[in-house]
Amino acid sequence: MTLTDQQPLGSPFSAATTCEDIVAGRDLSGRTAVVTGGYSGLGLETTRALTAAGARVIVPARRCDVARAALKEVTNCEVIPMDLADLDSVRTAAAHLSDRLDRLDLLMAVAGVMATPERRVGPGWEGQLTTNHFGHFTLACELYPLLAAADGARVVVNSSAGHTLTGIRWHDPHFHTGYDKWLAYGQAKTANALFAVHLDALGRGDGVRAYALHPGKIITGLQREMTLQAQIDRGWVDAHGNVVGDGFKTPSQGAATGLWAATSPLLDGRGGLYLEDCDVARVSAPGTPMDDGGVRAYAVDPDAAARLWDVSLAATGATPITR
Repeated sequence: MTLTDQQPLGSPFSAATTCEDIVAGRDLSGRTAVVTGGYSGLGLETTRALTAAGARVIVPARRCDVARAALKEVTNCEVIPMDLADLDSVRTAAAHLSDRLDRLDLLMAVAGVMATPERRVGPGWEGQLTTNHFGHFTLACELYPLLAAADGARVVVNSSAGHTLTGIRWHDPHFHTGYDKWLAYGQAKTANALFAVHLDALGRGDGVRAYALHPGKIITGLQREMTLQAQIDRGWVDAHGNVVGDGFKTPSQGAATGLWAATSPLLDGRGGLYLEDCDVARVSAPGTPMDDGGVRAYAVDPDAAARLWDVSLAATGATPITR
C-alpha cells in the first residue's frame, strides 16, 4: 500500500448509504463473522445486516447478559464472553473460537471507547490504547489461522477522524507524563489505522485483507463517557440529547462503510486502505479540519505501521503472524 492507493474508487455508495443498501441482494450464507461490540450502536447494526444477509455472527461481549438481551430477536447469532481490556480474556475467547471454527471469513473490530477518564489496565497501560488497539491486535493475531483458512477473509477495523488529533506518541504512548483524554483517543484511532496497514501486508499472501475506516459522526453509546453538557458545548446535541449538529449520520449509515469494506467486490485485490463514506479516502493535508475528511499520511505509513506492530507484539505477547 502506498499513498497513491488512497484514492476514491468511484463507489456507487455514499455518506447517505445505509446497511440495508449495502447488503441488498447479497447472499452471505456460509460465511462466519466475529463482530466486536456487535450488540450496541454501529456493531448492532452490523450484526443485524450480516445475519439478514445469511451470515453467522459471533459477538464477543464484556456484558454477555446485556448483549444477549439486545440480540434476542437476531437469528444466527451467538454471544461469547470477552473483555478487550483484559488480554487473558481475549486469548481465552480466541482459543474458544479456534476450538469451534475451522475458518473465519470476517473479523469486524467495531467495539471501542472514546475520551474516557484516565484508566490504567494490565501493567499500567493507558486504557483507550489497550481497549481500542491492543485488544483487537491480540484477537486478530490469535484468530489469524482461522482467517488464513478462509481463503479471502477480510478484517475491518473502526478507526475515526479522531486519528487527526495525533500520531503515535512513541516517546510516551501510555501518557505517563500527563493524561489528555482526547489525545489518547486520537492515538488509539491512529493505531487502529496503522494496524490494518501492517496486518494487510502480512496477510495478503494468505488472502487476508485488512481495512480501517471512519464511520462518520454518529451519536451512539460511544459518547457515554461524555457529559450531556460537553456534547452540547461541541454543538452535537440539544439540551434534551437530540442530535442537532451538521453532518451526523444515523447508526445504519454509520455502519455502512464497515459493511462495504467487508463485502464490496471493488476492494478485491486491495487492502491496507483507510475508508470513509463507502469509498477509499483521500490523503488529507496536515492541519486541515477533522470534519473535512480524509486520512493523515502518518496513519497509513507502512514504516510506522511496522514499528507499531513490533511494539504491540512485544507488549501483548500475541502469537506472531509469519509470512
